[in-house]
Amino acid sequence: MSFQFDRSKPIAVGADHAGFEYKTAVVKHLNELGFQVTDFGTYSSDSVDYPDFAHPTAASVESNEAACGILICGSANGVAITANKHKGIRAGLCWQTDVAELTRKHNNANVLCLPARFISLPVALDIVNTFLHTPFEGGRHQGRVNKIACQ
Repeated sequence: MSFQFDRSKPIAVGADHAGFEYKTAVVKHLNELGFQVTDFGTYSSDSVDYPDFAHPTAASVESNEAACGILICGSANGVAITANKHKGIRAGLCWQTDVAELTRKHNNANVLCLPARFISLPVALDIVNTFLHTPFEGGRHQGRVNKIACQ
C-alpha cells in the first residue's frame, strides 16, 4: 500500500488524557514507518480538556501545514465534534478498519478520530494504517463531499 496523503508534510496528532496512551503508541508507530509527526499533546494522563488538543491539531490540517490529523479521546466524539468546527476539516470517528476505509473512500476524511475506551490498541493501529493508505474514490462521492461545508 502507498501513502495517500502528502508525505512531505507531517501528520498532526493530538489526544486528551483518555487517549494519551494510544497517542503515544500511534506516534511511535508513525515514526517507525518513517512518517513525520507533529504532536500537539497531551503529554501525560493527567485530566485535560480535549478541545485544547483537538483545535491545534485540526488547525494544522486546516492551514495545510499537516497532511492529515489523528485525534484520540475516550469516545472520539468530543474530538470529532471539535475538529469538524474547522473549515475544510472532515473528521471521521472510526472504530474498525471498514469504517476507516469508507471514511476515506466516500467522505475524503482528513482527520481520523479514535475512541480509546472502545477499541484495543492493535485495532487502533490497524485503523490508522487503513486510514493513511486508503485513497478517496472521487466520482459520485466528490459531489457529496462538496455539499458538506456550510456557505
